[in-house]
Amino acid sequence: MKKSENERGDDVYATGNGAPLPDGASLRTTNIPGNVEQFIRKEQQWLRDLNKSGYLATDQHLQDLSKLADHFDYQLAAQNMDMGLQIGEARATGNSVPLENGTSLHTTGVLANIDRLIRKEQLWLRNLNATRYLDTDQHLQNLNKLADHFGYRLVAQSVGMVKQVGDGVALVSGLRGVMSNELVIFEDGTYGLAMDLDEHYVGCVLLGSDEGIQAGDAVYETGRVVDVPVGSALLGRVVNVLGQPIDDLGLLEADIRRPIEYPAPGFVQRSPVDRPLQTGIKAIDSIIPLGRGQRELIIGNRQTGKSAIAVDTVINQRGQGVPCVYVCVGQKMSTVVQIVETFREHHALDYTVVVVASAESSPSMSYLAPYAGCAMAEAFMYAGQDALIIYDDLTKHAIAYRQLSLLLERPAGREAYPGDIFYLHSRLLERSARLNPDHGGGSMTALPIVETQAGNIAAYIPTNLISITDGQIYLSARLFDEGIQPAIDTGLSVSRVGGEAQNDAMRAVSQNLALDVAQYLELQVFSRFGTELDPETQRQLTRGERVRAMLTQPQFEPLPVAHQVAIIYAAVQGYLDDVSTEQVPEFETHFVQYLRQHYAGLLAEFAAGHWHKELEDDLKHALQRFRARWSGKANRGEV
Repeated sequence: MKKSENERGDDVYATGNGAPLPDGASLRTTNIPGNVEQFIRKEQQWLRDLNKSGYLATDQHLQDLSKLADHFDYQLAAQNMDMGLQIGEARATGNSVPLENGTSLHTTGVLANIDRLIRKEQLWLRNLNATRYLDTDQHLQNLNKLADHFGYRLVAQSVGMVKQVGDGVALVSGLRGVMSNELVIFEDGTYGLAMDLDEHYVGCVLLGSDEGIQAGDAVYETGRVVDVPVGSALLGRVVNVLGQPIDDLGLLEADIRRPIEYPAPGFVQRSPVDRPLQTGIKAIDSIIPLGRGQRELIIGNRQTGKSAIAVDTVINQRGQGVPCVYVCVGQKMSTVVQIVETFREHHALDYTVVVVASAESSPSMSYLAPYAGCAMAEAFMYAGQDALIIYDDLTKHAIAYRQLSLLLERPAGREAYPGDIFYLHSRLLERSARLNPDHGGGSMTALPIVETQAGNIAAYIPTNLISITDGQIYLSARLFDEGIQPAIDTGLSVSRVGGEAQNDAMRAVSQNLALDVAQYLELQVFSRFGTELDPETQRQLTRGERVRAMLTQPQFEPLPVAHQVAIIYAAVQGYLDDVSTEQVPEFETHFVQYLRQHYAGLLAEFAAGHWHKELEDDLKHALQRFRARWSGKANRGEV
């Protein structure tokens, strides 16, 4: 892929200012306007007509001839010839002078020379059109002078040439001034992304089909990077990676665009993460709380409910003023349709943007998808809003980047991933933050999803993401098979924000919940040996079973935080100990209905995050009354 210095490949257009060539460089001239040669032919015909008559009858004729002579560095002089009249012969020896009224100028000495020079320029233009290269500064100066004569100006544009294309990647020579991640455009209108800036070539990934591209085609710089439309106009829409709608709902009316790559907020722009982002899932909001601006990894084997947690979290943002962006990377279109229909059914699509790079999309589209979605969510953050973005999933994103890197002949590292695979995800997830009030006070919460193989969380990509994020929600295939959904392993799951991202009510009722679950799991293993258990151990096992049953939750049914506070308090305080495990979901449903009917003010206090002794006493009183009603129904066989 070597090339000499004169393969610069800049394209000349007669639309702007001319520019001198650097030493040894050449300009490609694929778009010189045909008007230049047309004007030359017109001047030739005018000279022939003038030669037939031999006279310049008007001042305009003389001015035209003078202008044409000036173009070839000639000057006209008037000389008296006949009968004392002011009739002169044009010679290329002196300054041009205006004609007096009623005189004419004979033109026998200049026309032949000018006609010969015009023919020379015509031949030079034809040779230039055949070779399409200007090899010297003098050639460019001649062309610039010729264009100026006809009112044109030259602009140099960097142009490259395709040397090799295939598998969605093109290697291009030239393009000396191209930027990293700059958009380039091929002759057939296909866009590409300049990813690999080598000394002798540029590696471009194609953002479309490569069927219309072949070696030798021209490639043009655009001077801009990939950007996408942003703003509230995207809410409720399903778009591709470039922000183009694919939902048949018409064109987008977005006036603002944002580059997909953007620096992460600096330290002074950030604020501590201390405001909760409710997922509506009891096991997460109580044990692994999320804060606005946090990055929490959802990790587990395939088909364990990772996407279900993300979808429930989006559904729970209804009425919370949190715009959401759901990025599907490498998903089947049937799965994408199912997710979109779920959002529409639960009225969540109204505040959600779905960005799709499906399984049949090119690796370049899968590579760009998370950054495009991040730019859309980032716009809400910098506008002072709290945004939520889901990356589903980054495993397929890493695989797409690995494929592109191998096609670009980058060195392979661990598991054949390139050396910058960590930076691929760190620069993406670092853009999630909570901004301080001086910078708008907005936030962007990220929930990246990563898939493990056989529960191996020590694999390359999972460990990278665990080290980048602020915690992880680990889904266990064993728990999923046991019917515990969501199958969250509370022992391996953690949130590094912790109680700072909980309101006072949730923090008060769930402060010992993780410990109770851990003790139950340990005692459960011990009880399998068949030894006799003392009453205290038996009581802990019974309560642990009820707590575990309470944390089980159906899909697409997120709970408001006030309901969670009441139910979790009832479980950890032993109000469910005499309720069978199978009846816990029914007890929970009826208890929430009872609180709505008789203690709506108490729920409002919990929703506001308030917690003090009077509220706790009211909750105890409500539980005692409802428990008495529940026991009566149980005795009558109504439950």
